Amino acid sequence: MTTKDTVYIALFAALTAALGLIPQITLAAGVPITAQSMGVMLAGALLGAKRGGLAIVLFLALVAIGLPLLAGGRGGAGVFFGASGGFLLGFPLGAFVIGYLFDRHRTRPPFALALVYVAGGGIGVVYLLGVPWLAQVANLATQQALLGSLAFVPGDLIKVVLTVLIAREVRKALPDL
Repeated sequence: MTTKDTVYIALFAALTAALGLIPQITLAAGVPITAQSMGVMLAGALLGAKRGGLAIVLFLALVAIGLPLLAGGRGGAGVFFGASGGFLLGFPLGAFVIGYLFDRHRTRPPFALALVYVAGGGIGVVYLLGVPWLAQVANLATQQALLGSLAFVPGDLIKVVLTVLIAREVRKALPDL
């Protein structure tokens, strides 16, 4: 791990926190729609598996110790036990998976493939952990939690497209990132 790696990890933890300043929209069951999941997607797509995952782990560690970095000024260990706790725990794994898939390409992946990578890690992996957690916390059947979570998918797909567009341009400008 170089100083440059450490700086990028801290930078993307800060970027993810900054995306929490965009006002949240809270739907049923108390799970908010935020821009922070785009920070997860960008960390994986731009930093790769290891650094992207570590950036989000750092972000969540800061949240856990009580910094109000989540959308709406939330923070503290208690947020991990609420309705969005599983989604939060899925963030680092999602960034890691996106980064792993992007790392498999010497150059940037084709646009359509990049969309699949970011959607798979940023939506698929995060929801894989988040939906069962939500079902447990909200005392819902998993199918009910999944159906309720579908309301978030259109916004997540917009974040996927924006992430791929941004990542392609950044990787073009900074190929050694």
